[in-house]
Amino acid sequence: MANRVYFDHASTTEVDPGVLKVYTELLQKYYVNSESLYDEGTEISRMMEKARSAAAGLLGVHADEIIFTSGASEANSEAIKGTCFACPGKKHIITTAIEHSSVMNACRQMEQVFGYDVTYLPVTEEGTVRVHDVEKALRDDTAVVSIMYVNNETGAVNPVAEIKEIVKKKSHAYFHTDITQAIGKIPVDLDMVDMASMSAHKIHGLKGSGVLVRKKHVPMVPLISGGEQEYGYRGGTSNAVVNMVFARTLRTALENEKKYGAYIKDLQAHLLSGLKTIPGVLINSPENNCGCVINFSYEEIPSEVMQNALNRAGFMVSARSTCESHSDNPSYVLQAMGFSDKRASSCIRISLAHTNTKEEADRFVSALKEIISHYGKI
Repeated sequence: MANRVYFDHASTTEVDPGVLKVYTELLQKYYVNSESLYDEGTEISRMMEKARSAAAGLLGVHADEIIFTSGASEANSEAIKGTCFACPGKKHIITTAIEHSSVMNACRQMEQVFGYDVTYLPVTEEGTVRVHDVEKALRDDTAVVSIMYVNNETGAVNPVAEIKEIVKKKSHAYFHTDITQAIGKIPVDLDMVDMASMSAHKIHGLKGSGVLVRKKHVPMVPLISGGEQEYGYRGGTSNAVVNMVFARTLRTALENEKKYGAYIKDLQAHLLSGLKTIPGVLINSPENNCGCVINFSYEEIPSEVMQNALNRAGFMVSARSTCESHSDNPSYVLQAMGFSDKRASSCIRISLAHTNTKEEADRFVSALKEIISHYGKI
């Protein structure tokens, strides 16, 4: 990793040193099953519940509305499928054409296997959902509306505040939002949100750790059957130590949002100004974005070729969501925004954190110019 630059923080993040230290210390001591009735098990259970309460306080919800999961993909599936299965009289789901694959594929499965009707809302050229499109799509049999807070490929911020009000006022549907790319980057308000999903590894925490916020009034059928762990909504032995450090991870992320937010936005602006000096570079991210993602295209060089060239130059970047990184298809997010297949097949995503520097940004612009002069046309 020496002299290499990590520009892929929307994919995953370095583990915060404080989080890693706490995790390592806890892992060595607290290894027994948290469901055990002897003193050691009871102590672990108590510590995990303390962490649950702390996480709930940071998110502005009740402790019994926090369900620990393996990450946002599991939480998204549980929110959509579990709630739909608990509402058998409602066979309609609303989502968008730009959701993460975990939401898209959950909805497709509900269509193809269980016979649900799914409305995939279009987005503007800025990559955001129109509120009136949500309102028009609502039906009496809509069970779940699932719309992400921030898009993982472009950084576009959806008007969640207005959307959740419309869903509450105009329907009896439950509103779910994936906050994975929003938390720790922009303020997140879960008032009137019925369910929310997130992953710890996107905010300098551990992989295999996440949360589903499920408000008390939301009916849900568990997808993982087992014992009574997580209030009966997620069976299986608790990953207690990972769950314990989740609250520490979340607190650090929210503190860093305030501490480093302006720095990251300034770094993004600096990198954008450099990219705009290169003829042929097209910026795909909207101006109103989360402040840390830049999606751009150079149409003469396909994404995979550009990624490999940048990798050899020492830069780690993505073309689209990492869950779709092995696909040769154009970015469905950019296609939904109205961009051509050529532009959507030549995109590169840069995602920044407080660990990045302007010197790294300048090196990236220089390397990109060299690659274009070698592979492309200016």
